[in-house]
Amino acid sequence: MLSLAHVDSFYDRSHVLHDVCLEIPDREVTAVLGRNGTGKTTLLKTLMGLTDAMRGKIMLDDIALDTKPTFQRARAGIAYVPQGREIIPDFSIRDNILMGAFARADGRREIPPLVAELFPYLMNNLDRNGGVLSGGQQQQLAIARALAANPRIILLDEPNEGIQPSIVEEIENVIIRLNREIGLTVILVEQNVSFARRAAHRFAMMEKGRVVASGAIGDLSDGLVHRHMAV
Repeated sequence: MLSLAHVDSFYDRSHVLHDVCLEIPDREVTAVLGRNGTGKTTLLKTLMGLTDAMRGKIMLDDIALDTKPTFQRARAGIAYVPQGREIIPDFSIRDNILMGAFARADGRREIPPLVAELFPYLMNNLDRNGGVLSGGQQQQLAIARALAANPRIILLDEPNEGIQPSIVEEIENVIIRLNREIGLTVILVEQNVSFARRAAHRFAMMEKGRVVASGAIGDLSDGLVHRHMAV
């Protein structure tokens, strides 16, 4: 269980998250929803220790993460696929994936067999530079890099943003498979409500840096969606 208790988070003097309390059950998908600018990305960055300051408690089972630097949170088993993917364009596909392996607690530096199973194109083109890949292929690469860390929890920030429609369903099915078959806990920041309903077990709705509703995905009513996501 990953839990946040009364978490506030800041960029410089900007107070972005306010008193966030949330429980992320093990081996489930939790969808984080809300309009743009409500703090969803900041929530993921706070979990990784990537904001300027925070207050409150973040616990992974009995480990207090809120006092640990980013690399220790990664080695505790949390991997992050950021919005925009942030692959290194001049590095090969191989080197981009292996960057994730530096977060492994066991020190092994290898491309896991799961990557070959999920993303055969990447394995067939390991010497190509990441910068020549399409948006969808770069998203596959970013997920592969996260998997190289051998995580137990994966944070995904709008994984289908800017991806060609032909690959969106493929990415969605990979995310569901990572949870249902591999057993990864997934925190999914998502704007696509239909995908969230298909993939997630639970949801958290954010508004102005606060969690304003949460619960089982079956409780995500159209009224909640209209109130907190309609433009």
